[in-house]
Amino acid sequence: MRSTREEYQFMAYDERLAERVRSLLKGHPALVERKMFGGLAYMSQGKMFVGILNDDLVVRVGADGHDAALKEPHTRPMDFTGKPMRGYIYVGPGGVKTGSQLRTWLSKGLTFVAGVPPKKRKPARSTSTTVHHNRRRTS
Repeated sequence: MRSTREEYQFMAYDERLAERVRSLLKGHPALVERKMFGGLAYMSQGKMFVGILNDDLVVRVGADGHDAALKEPHTRPMDFTGKPMRGYIYVGPGGVKTGSQLRTWLSKGLTFVAGVPPKKRKPARSTSTTVHHNRRRTS
């Protein structure tokens, strides 16, 4: 049995879907595309809002929007690691056939991450300095 890490390396993504996503997101400021887990992830303010794994669109809908999103056609729970990830769903190819459908899902992901508070930064660790004491030798 292959390890999970090896399985991730062999995943691919639908390049045509990626081009459609790029086209619809063109002009949005501060959006970043990153290769992740053998697919693509699209980030806003450092947070993933959608991605592409194989021929599925991954949409971050949040825990509160999860059940409602799964009632939409062509959706299913995201179980990337074998365990469902609440707050993320897969939208199959039938759910993003039209530009309007794809735009709707991109909007749902962007809307969700826009409402996520920024991560609290951990305070910078102070660098410890070693104090050497001069010791007198008494002999």
